[in-house]
Amino acid sequence: MKNFKIEIKWAIIFTLVGLFWMVLEKMFGLHDVNIAKHAIYTNFVAIPAIAVYVYALLDKKKNYYKGKITYRQALVSGIVISAIVTAFSPVSQIITSTVITPDYFNNASAYAVQQGVMTQEQAADYFNLKSYIIQSVFFAPVMGVLTSLIVAFFVKTKTN
Repeated sequence: MKNFKIEIKWAIIFTLVGLFWMVLEKMFGLHDVNIAKHAIYTNFVAIPAIAVYVYALLDKKKNYYKGKITYRQALVSGIVISAIVTAFSPVSQIITSTVITPDYFNNASAYAVQQGVMTQEQAADYFNLKSYIIQSVFFAPVMGVLTSLIVAFFVKTKTN
């Protein structure tokens, strides 16, 4: 557990950043009055998400590996962060959906039906807490590993 203290810290930070992002989306109306723009602006969460991984792997490099880290070490660290974030994702989704933006599913469902993208039944099946928890449990590790593969390349110690 001590070996993964840095990864646990950064997984918590990542989760908190994600929750803060949801608060921002809600504040800017992306979950209600500006829901038509949600699909565009929600993707910008990638910027702070990648930044968290960069800072996490730099932290691991500096404070655990004494300034030198291989690609493999950085990748493993990133994958561990991804696994922890995945474990936290159901709780994060519950907080988002019940505390931060409890009307999101109804608003998103109504918008999808209004736009003719989904039937009422399809929207109800997609826009609900169970569906979003399942999506987050699958999405978090995939995106986390992909991010780790790339960030590890840039954080690794360069060899001559």
